[in-house]
Amino acid sequence: MKKSLFLILIAVLSTVSFVNAQQWEKLGSRVVNFGIDRDVIHVGANEGGFTKLKIDVRGGAINMHRLVVEYGNGEKEEIELRHNFTKGSGSRVIDLKGGKRIIKNITFVYDTKNRSRHRAVVTVFGRH
Repeated sequence: MKKSLFLILIAVLSTVSFVNAQQWEKLGSRVVNFGIDRDVIHVGANEGGFTKLKIDVRGGAINMHRLVVEYGNGEKEEIELRHNFTKGSGSRVIDLKGGKRIIKNITFVYDTKNRSRHRAVVTVFGRH
């Protein structure tokens, strides 16, 4: 009895994780440079409208200062992050203003002081 309950619990939890993974769409990734820099991820109207963003960092550490989201209509939203990401960490869920919006570009401004000499890979995900 306990074994079957355990297997059902594992099946339910894996389904929940799979559903949550499906809600986030990868918008793009960049391998960041060392020092102070900025990178741009081009999204475009074909991807549809988004209401939330999330950032994932792998491979190295990065100090993220801010994101600038440029929408399809030309408006820009500057989001202050001021967060030190360690490798393998992620951001909080970032709510975008104005409901579902088409994103043209996402620019992120950062610096790295990575003594391990591993360049971080920053991936941005969006939720419809």
